Amino acid sequence: MTDASLSSLPPRLASAFFLFKSLRLRRLRISAPSPANPNPKIFFASHTGTSETLARRLSHRLRSLGLPFDLVDPKHYEPEDLPKETLVLIVASTWEEGRPPPNAEFLARWLAESAEDFRVGSLLLSRCRFAVFGVGSGAYGEAFNAAARDFSQWMRSLGATEMLPVSEGDVDGGDVDEVFDAWSEKVIGLLKEKEEEGNGKVIGLLKEKEEEGNGELLGSGVESDASDGMEEESEEEADVEDSNEVDMEDIAGKAPSRKSSVTLVNGKSSGTLVNGKGDGLREMVTPIIRTSLEKQGYKIIGSHSGVKLCRWTKSQLRGRGGCYKHAFYGIESHRCMEATPSLACANKCVFCWRHHANPVGKSWRWKMDDPLEIVDAAIDQHTKMIKQMKGVPGVKQERLDEGLSPRHCALSLVGEPIMYPEINTLIDELHQRRISTFLVTNAQFPDRIKMLKPITQLYVSVDASTKESLKAIDRPLFGDFWERFLDSLKALHDKEQRTVYRLTLVKGWNAEEIDAYANLLTMGKPDLVEIKGVTYCGSSATSKLTMENVPWHSDVKAFSEALAVKSNGIYEVACEHVHSCCVLLAKVDKFKVDGKWYTWIDYERFQELVASGTPFRTEDYTALTPSWAVYGAEEGGFDPGQSRYKKERRHGARS
Repeated sequence: MTDASLSSLPPRLASAFFLFKSLRLRRLRISAPSPANPNPKIFFASHTGTSETLARRLSHRLRSLGLPFDLVDPKHYEPEDLPKETLVLIVASTWEEGRPPPNAEFLARWLAESAEDFRVGSLLLSRCRFAVFGVGSGAYGEAFNAAARDFSQWMRSLGATEMLPVSEGDVDGGDVDEVFDAWSEKVIGLLKEKEEEGNGKVIGLLKEKEEEGNGELLGSGVESDASDGMEEESEEEADVEDSNEVDMEDIAGKAPSRKSSVTLVNGKSSGTLVNGKGDGLREMVTPIIRTSLEKQGYKIIGSHSGVKLCRWTKSQLRGRGGCYKHAFYGIESHRCMEATPSLACANKCVFCWRHHANPVGKSWRWKMDDPLEIVDAAIDQHTKMIKQMKGVPGVKQERLDEGLSPRHCALSLVGEPIMYPEINTLIDELHQRRISTFLVTNAQFPDRIKMLKPITQLYVSVDASTKESLKAIDRPLFGDFWERFLDSLKALHDKEQRTVYRLTLVKGWNAEEIDAYANLLTMGKPDLVEIKGVTYCGSSATSKLTMENVPWHSDVKAFSEALAVKSNGIYEVACEHVHSCCVLLAKVDKFKVDGKWYTWIDYERFQELVASGTPFRTEDYTALTPSWAVYGAEEGGFDPGQSRYKKERRHGARS
């Protein structure tokens, strides 16, 4: 019957025809099913490769037991072949807003649409048995392992039989590997039972195929683990194993089991948990997270802290210039230690240059290391890294000797330092060693800001100026993130020592919100405002940023000048560091005296004031800003006492 003749039928007759056609197609599917695909499948829904690594592990385990499966990347799989499958295992991570990762989007959409289409019916996958394992973060509430649960629901709606309930691994718990292994053993047990009962025809067929040597690649994107050689998968697996980009929603399977012991790097015990036993609290840094961060150059301290050598520390050791803090505040970059007492964070910012390899959380629920031991170990590891610079071309012995005695600590390495319950004691330990403190918070813990003791300079990251853009850029865990953000700014206003708004400009995201930023200035009234262009750190599975989102220094200058004008004379542009694409606004009444800027810090005076125990203010420890650091200077914030070094960059074919 043609479309033309169909359109001429009365409505009731046409409806009857469609119903007849649907039922006929359904009967055909049941009575004459497509031939089964010979090999069972393991699908991995993964964005950074971790779920794939788990799937590989299971595949190798099954193969060792004579149960070969095809390892399948869903993006290369034709969903129309699903009705032919008899056995499917799915390892699925959850991506943004509870969705499956991009490589499984098409498969997920096909399943969802088929499950909702009444014409498809509930017996489409009736010959298929399946099981699902999910990898997610419990900090995301309702979105926790949502993708895994969705896969299970869609498969069941289409008539597939679920072998086991969905097993959900929580990366915040630190035991994903153990949960996955337990789930895998249950799956293997069920497969063996079926085989022993004589119902394992598919498995028997697989054994025959394996003996015939039919265990090579079966098509694009489908890998058979029945092959004896590992070479065919080594390149792809190496990419997974060596990746520094680890999304917390997809971080399991990249390291040894949690049974491995963990101690402070200086040899002092941190009270390791084994299998969750001990004092009942888990360690923040699981072996999985430790492996990822160590690949990025971190020295992990105890169970939740870290230290890393900054590239500007290396630069000033070689007399090649310091960071923007050297230009703005007189920090000696070669004597600055970058550390954090809490690797956990309550945000997953799109521009995070740590690629979210650190934990996430909304409160402290882990083991807690002693602050004295953290400081001792941090200094110990920092000085060891400084010593390793000896012999590096250009390193000056005088600066190397000075670098062995750190005088500044940037508590901004990664994570949220004020989450650490003993942050005040840790700050005291640093000050007793006459080490200044520069602490950065992500504006989600206003009560913690209020209880902080005097700090050399306290920063709040102001990554956006509206609720919508803050949610898009910082991707906070808290549902009341905007209220927390505003309360944090208000808490900053009550501080007597130096306070800073840190603005990171992301073109196309927040660089056009000058009026809204000006309104936030009146709320927190910070002493200083740092405005910096976002740093592009390469492609990342956890960020959609490209080079198009990176502003030029001229863009940052224009934004800074406009914001200063909006303040009606309260702030002026004081300093700049062209190399870092960074500009500093300062309050005129606090930092400009007789036409000269005093944004630098008298560090010795600060330590005297802290030791005195008497109240003091920002103006009590300012120092004159050198002319080369002042906004508009020919040097552009580069210390003329240093030697400018420009790396030769080669493009195109190698010479």
